Amino acid sequence: MIKGGSDVLLDTAAIVAGAGLVALPFVFLVPLPAPASWPYILASVATHVAYYYLMINAYRAGELSLVYPLMRGVAPLLTGVIAIFWLGERPGPVGWLGMAMISIGVVALALRPTRLGAALQGHGRAVGFALANAGVIALYTIIDGSGARIAGNTWSYIVWLFVLDALPFTAYMLVTRGSSFVEVLVQRRTRGLIGGGLSAAAYAISVWAMTKAPVALVASLRETSVLFATLIGARLLKEHLTPRRWAGIGAVVAGVFALKLA
Repeated sequence: MIKGGSDVLLDTAAIVAGAGLVALPFVFLVPLPAPASWPYILASVATHVAYYYLMINAYRAGELSLVYPLMRGVAPLLTGVIAIFWLGERPGPVGWLGMAMISIGVVALALRPTRLGAALQGHGRAVGFALANAGVIALYTIIDGSGARIAGNTWSYIVWLFVLDALPFTAYMLVTRGSSFVEVLVQRRTRGLIGGGLSAAAYAISVWAMTKAPVALVASLRETSVLFATLIGARLLKEHLTPRRWAGIGAVVAGVFALKLA
């Protein structure tokens, strides 16, 4: 929805606002998160602001099937390393193998059939934003995995996270884009609500799963969404699939099986 729209910034803001609106009614159905979890919610909101900034610029500079796999493919391994020091989680050899295969496969989906140096030279700006965002993704994943575990109620953490997450970006857009942003919210309200609802639901499932299983393993499985993103990019946005990318898809699937065995 974002890449296929006419303005990446406005479309992203509409989806972020939509996620907040979808989550808003649920604040009346869940208890408040435990006080100890509020610093994590606020830290996550701040980190997501950086995520949106980097994502917007990455999508502006490169194709969906280039920047999305890079952002999502590098993040799981970074998450695994951070989780060792932050959460004391140490996946076994098979778990690391599965995470590595998923990451390698996802990154392979981003490479062109030409030499890597030439690919990077033509898309250096997009690659830079995507890799920076991989670090941000790893950071907010660890933050949310930690915060949800001490919130007392996982769904309380998730609901308040999405409601508060929408505020700074929406406020920024109202100040900087004013009537243009309001017009997009009205004209593309269905897109914003559907996109926001899907975004919120997907991440809500991930945060819940991180309270039941090691954060690094969940983060890796979450990135299998790149398979769907690659196929969507090929089908709807007419972006080219190469044999290298098909090999990457195979590596991701093999990594999922390895995690199942971990």
